[in-house]
Amino acid sequence: MIRSERGGIWSAGYLSAVLSGVLLGISFPSYPFIRLEFIAWAALVPLLMTLRYDLGLRDFFLRVYASMLIFCAITLWWVCHATFFGGLLTIIAQAFFQSIPLLFFFFLKQLRGWRFALFSLPFAWVGWEWAYLSQDLSLGWLVMGNSQALMTPMIQYAEVTGVWGVSLWLLFINVFLADLIVSRQEGRHVVFHLLAVVVMLSGSMLYGVVAFDHADTAKEQSSVNVTLVQPDIDPFRKWEGFNSWDLIQVSMSMTDKAVTMARPDLILWPETAIPFHILDKPYQAYFDLLSKRVRRWDAALLTGFSDIVYYSREEVAGNKHLYKYDAGLDRYYQTFNASMFLEASGRVGAIYRKMKLVPFAERVPYVEYLPWLDRFTMSLAGITSWGKGSESTIMELETASGREVKLMNIICYESVFPGLVARFVRNGAEFLTLVTNDGWYAKSYGPYQHAAIARFRCIENRRAMARCANTGVSLFLDRFGRVTSEIPWWQQRTLTASLSCNSEKTFYTRYPDLLPQGSLAVALFLLLYAFSRRMKT
Repeated sequence: MIRSERGGIWSAGYLSAVLSGVLLGISFPSYPFIRLEFIAWAALVPLLMTLRYDLGLRDFFLRVYASMLIFCAITLWWVCHATFFGGLLTIIAQAFFQSIPLLFFFFLKQLRGWRFALFSLPFAWVGWEWAYLSQDLSLGWLVMGNSQALMTPMIQYAEVTGVWGVSLWLLFINVFLADLIVSRQEGRHVVFHLLAVVVMLSGSMLYGVVAFDHADTAKEQSSVNVTLVQPDIDPFRKWEGFNSWDLIQVSMSMTDKAVTMARPDLILWPETAIPFHILDKPYQAYFDLLSKRVRRWDAALLTGFSDIVYYSREEVAGNKHLYKYDAGLDRYYQTFNASMFLEASGRVGAIYRKMKLVPFAERVPYVEYLPWLDRFTMSLAGITSWGKGSESTIMELETASGREVKLMNIICYESVFPGLVARFVRNGAEFLTLVTNDGWYAKSYGPYQHAAIARFRCIENRRAMARCANTGVSLFLDRFGRVTSEIPWWQQRTLTASLSCNSEKTFYTRYPDLLPQGSLAVALFLLLYAFSRRMKT
């Protein structure tokens, strides 16, 4: 039994916990010139070491929560730029959710000891990450594997395991290093620990070498020319200094110039580039002008916009709390954060309505079951209570060469959900598009962190991506998660590039939940095993 260590918040145990929180925080992507992701390989070691002590549940939880609170504060502080109170609540709540796998560690430690709990932790952690990400309350941003998003040469195996495999890999490296230190203290051999860490690091690098070598020799199936339009409009001033026509005019004028210099197949405007209901009858004149301009460009347009759908009394019966009511027209409606695909003919080809909504900012989780929760919604520049989409819409684009290609569009925060993107790709998407508005976060590193996470979706599915952001970062990613071209943030610019298409499906695309569900099953088995052995003794 390891002796009890106490002494208040400034004890060595608490300082070790805080150190782990700091190391985890700085290992996640931030500004491009800061590259500290390798720190995540050992960031948990100080915390795991201090959890060896004989601690009660209260002391254990306080150490763990202190560590996760520091971690979340460093990684997510930029949310406070958009909503200070909401940002604080996000950090506090997320720290609790990040602590859950370590509470599992506590109970296993009580049943079978520190080392048993230590080697069970990676399975519990990954299983919890997946379970948490699968429900509406999750933020989903701090999946452990996301810390390695910029380490593209070492994460190519995500085409097999997804980001979940990278989380498992990281956690096991931390576990082996922590046990190595304890083994040395106890006078036991550590050759196996060193060999395991070396194999894990070298194996991931070798996989990357082979993957990139294959990329150099593989033949491209087809490509599309895509133009990104970054209008650089401050989202907080969007509804103050602009009227509806001004907002369209900015992007249309930029596109006019872009198409004279390049011949795109697809033009991409950012999230809510049209922040009003352009498909509703009162805005018909605006839509007609946009449609006419699209025909002149002779290229398809994919743009974010605010969609509105009306419903009859019969359709909303029993669920009126989920809809807004227009008393003047006596009808119910919902508004959606959506994207609209206009074909080169100017006709609406498809509409995608965002399915993963930011908790509380865009929609209060579980309000469909508990209507009173709607009072906790947080308005962001007047944006609140979006409707929730339900269809994985695939869009079809005819290129200048006459070939039909299929694409998908994800909106902003949806890019952190691996299974969602895999579903689109299974449905036939040959390349990815992402529209977002990260201007809420000023010049913090939030937009860069968001852009970094998108790399995983490319690697997991071997799909190239065009990412269009209102204020940046707008960029093109290849199917290996590498940036091929980019528009600097907070600049009004356009960019045209060729994007490769791919119809092959990776192992991860076909079985996106296999590893995390397997990890969860292993964790539950280990818990039952530990409990049964304890009962026998």
